[in-house]
Amino acid sequence: MISVNNVSLRYGARKLFDDVNLKFVPGNCYGVIGANGAGKSTFLKILSGEIEPNTGEVSIASGVRLSVLKQDHFQYDNCKVLETVIMGNARLFEIMTEKDAIYSKADFTDEDGIRASELEGEFADLNGWEAESEASSLLQGLGIKTDLHDKLMSELSGSEKIKVLLAQALFGKPGVLILDEPTNNLDIKSISWLEEFLINFDGTVIVVSHDRHFLNNVCTHMADVDFGKIKLFMGNYDFWYESSQLALQLMKDQNKKKEEKIKDLQEFIARFSANASKSKQATSRKKLLDKISVDDIMPSTRRYPFVGFKPEREVGNDILFVDGLSKTIEGVKVLDNVTFRVSKDDKIAFVGENEIGITTLFKILAGEMQPDSGEFKWGVTITTAYFPKDNSEYFNDVDLNLVEWLRQYSDEKSESYLRGFLGRMLFSGEEALKKAKVLSGGEKVRCMLSKMMMSSANVLILDQPTNHLDLESITAVNNGLVDYKSVVLFASHDHQFIQTIANRIIEIKDSGVVDKQMSYDEYLEQNQ
Repeated sequence: MISVNNVSLRYGARKLFDDVNLKFVPGNCYGVIGANGAGKSTFLKILSGEIEPNTGEVSIASGVRLSVLKQDHFQYDNCKVLETVIMGNARLFEIMTEKDAIYSKADFTDEDGIRASELEGEFADLNGWEAESEASSLLQGLGIKTDLHDKLMSELSGSEKIKVLLAQALFGKPGVLILDEPTNNLDIKSISWLEEFLINFDGTVIVVSHDRHFLNNVCTHMADVDFGKIKLFMGNYDFWYESSQLALQLMKDQNKKKEEKIKDLQEFIARFSANASKSKQATSRKKLLDKISVDDIMPSTRRYPFVGFKPEREVGNDILFVDGLSKTIEGVKVLDNVTFRVSKDDKIAFVGENEIGITTLFKILAGEMQPDSGEFKWGVTITTAYFPKDNSEYFNDVDLNLVEWLRQYSDEKSESYLRGFLGRMLFSGEEALKKAKVLSGGEKVRCMLSKMMMSSANVLILDQPTNHLDLESITAVNNGLVDYKSVVLFASHDHQFIQTIANRIIEIKDSGVVDKQMSYDEYLEQNQ
């Protein structure tokens, strides 16, 4: 168990959180949520001992080992891959190193023999004989094949290093596991493997993630960082979000009788609890939900952007024809004979490992790049709005405030009109006068979404629109695209985003495409 007692943290006049008292117990997984800048990652650093709070303390039960997902991807460049994973249990690795040094001595003494015997006993207690096989199993589960296990970390790609560091955190059955964005840069198979690992993990897991599907699958509780406090709520992310929104809606409705509110909330709890699946973690969550009372549900004070795309005109029968598109970049063919046709009501997710190919296809369709061969044609009724994966060119070296920045893309020039679109993205008052070039990654994305909403386009092209966004903004974009009454072509790493929006999946392969009229979950099930 890990206990947080009267913890407070300030940076100058800014208070991140105050008087936090929490207990995290074994067998549960706690998702830490909060808006960007609320202090989620900082809280994890306090729990791990990397940062000292201004007041209070964090205590871990005696004999319990805490393991943290490292963020420095170059820290172990001179170490072998398998060795790096075993370093996750620092004491075990120390024993192995000392043992090897003793046994390699040319003048082995009686004292060395006694010391070696002591080390062998501790080595066995820590399951040292199984260390290499466990490390190898973790690596393979995350997609790191055995031919890489004896290579140096410096020889691995960035995504491979991330997987090794994740295996390091999971190694040796720690009692407390602290993970900050563990699904970043993981493929679907690796994420699924990690979910199953955490579902069956007996210790305590505390995780920050923007992946709602992941949080829903593994979490039994949510720790909400909001307005300087951290509160624990039972259930996964969807339960927290939907129940808090329902509570907020009912609280705002002054005409609702208390009895009606109680009835609505009780029905919601019962419905959500009944939907728990048969996995170990979900079954545990169901038991927790059964114990929730109406008083346990509280409205969230979090602010959500409003994302609403309204096409100015309906699309005709001819939308988009793509025939034999091919493109080579720096000697590598990223698109090869890509052919498909877009129909009315299509919301197409473009998926697959060839992300450069997907981005290139979107650039071609948006008119920012020319294909080497093949052709495409938009219908005469079509207007498009494009969200690029890299939006830096829209903001670099631009000495404009946000109102002036948005005015560049608008036929209507009045400040009140422009502020209306910025306000939906939470840029109100003085926020709308910030300089565009100093925005954070998430703020830039929200500006690009304002630009797209203002266009009234009837086809949207979005390349990884959830990158850099917090959960609130991701939820808003997700809801906006679900409600959009026209055609969407998009790419995303967010499982729930794809599953709830797409009615068609196109996988960009090394040669051509695989085109399926189905949901994302159905597509994944077919490709297991």
